Order: sequence, then structure tokens, then C-alpha cells
Amino acid sequence: MKTNLGLILGAAILTLLVISALLAPAIAPYPPFRQNLDQDLIAYSSHHPLGTDKLGRDILSRTIYGGRISLLVGASTVVLSLTIGLLIGSLAGYYGGWVDQILMRGVDMLLAFPGILLAIAFTAVLGPGLEHVILALCLIGWTGYARLVRGEILALREREFIQAARALGGAPRRIVLRHLLPNLMAPLLIQATFGLAAAIVAEGSLSFLGLGVEPPTASWGSMLNDGRQFLLVAPHLTTYPGLAIMLTVLGLNLIGDALQDHFARSDG
Repeated sequence: MKTNLGLILGAAILTLLVISALLAPAIAPYPPFRQNLDQDLIAYSSHHPLGTDKLGRDILSRTIYGGRISLLVGASTVVLSLTIGLLIGSLAGYYGGWVDQILMRGVDMLLAFPGILLAIAFTAVLGPGLEHVILALCLIGWTGYARLVRGEILALREREFIQAARALGGAPRRIVLRHLLPNLMAPLLIQATFGLAAAIVAEGSLSFLGLGVEPPTASWGSMLNDGRQFLLVAPHLTTYPGLAIMLTVLGLNLIGDALQDHFARSDG
């Protein structure tokens, strides 16, 4: 019952985020860049229910548009990282030997560095920007998928159905695509769900440090950074983007936990 409630709540939060991001131009009351210096730092009004920032921009509109950036960065990072990790992990797990040693030592070298520090260094060199943030997060994100895929394939490649496929003359590519990968979908789906939450937090961290998307683009992390200096006099500047990040990550973690429990019961 708890799993079902968690899945329903997580799916509701994620659905709301996706719908609001897709329909942002239609549901946001104002353009995210519109300034009105006569109405700066308003905590609440009938025209600005979540208040305004130091430039008089509507917080609700910027929070809605910030969800677009978080979803775009998170989804792009997961897709690219999953693709790279799937390729590297499949090669290492299926062929083993020196191929496995070379590829996995490269993974170990990347994992030796704190991931967020590596992303900060990468974006600091290339400069802020949406594409650079995605590349930086992919640089550290694919290693987890590679290790997961490698471990699963090492456990599966000695199973009877794989041995039978080899005995029938199946090519390695066909065995991996037709027999191994379908058995990896469950753990990869769980990993991708948690990875999406981690990517959204990482994007927010980079934007908070000024290394994410460039102003005046609305981003939850940059909104937190803008509101930091007004924390005591206008706490709403950081409250709402912070809540948006928290609820999004909570929803994704609830979905990931529910999927993990579901697949664990299925295997049992």
C-alpha cells in the first residue's frame, strides 16, 4: 500500500512538473524576463501570488519556466549518460579480459574525483551555458550506468539461454541486443529515475554557483543565488525555487523506490 501511495504521489508531482513545463507560455501569468522596478521584492499581491524579485519579475512565472530548464538538463543528461554507459558497460561485461580492464580502469579514474567538483571544473573552463552543463553532467553521469550494465551482464552471460544462443552461432551484437539488454531494463529504469533527480540537483548547484544557464534565463539554481542576499528581508525569493527542487526530487525518488520494490517482488 505504501508503495502504491508513493508511486501515485511521485507520478502526480512529476506529471504536474512536466505539464507546467510544456505549457509554460500558456499558464505563466507573465513572461519570465518582464521587469517592473516599481514592484520589486513584493512578498505577495493579487497580481503576483508568489511575489517578485529584485527586478520586479514574477516569481511564479520564473519558477514555472525554471522547471523547463531542470527537465531539459535532467532528461538530456540521463539519455546521453545512459547511452554511453550502456555501450561501455556492454563491451566490458560481454568481452571481459583486457577490454574489461581498460574500460573499467577508466571508469575508476573518473570515480576517483568528486563528481560535482569535476563538473564545476569542466564548466569553469568552458564557461556557463546550457550545453556545457549537460556535457559536464554527462562526463560524470555515465560511469554509474557503465558499472551497473557491466555487473548485470557478467551475471547474465553465463546463464543457460546465453550459452544456448552462443552455441547456435549468435553474433555478440545480436546476443547483447536480443537477449542481454531486455533483462537490463528494470535496473536501468530504476537507475535512470534516481539519476534524473541527481541531475536536477546538480544543475541547480551549478546554476547557484553561476556556472549554469546564463542570465536572464530562469533557473531554479540561479533564482536561489539571486535571492541569497535578500534572505532576511525577502525569503520568498529562495523559498519557492527551493520547494520546487525539493518536490521534484521527492517525486522522482518516490517513483524510483516504488519501481525498486515492484521489481524486487517480481524477482522474488
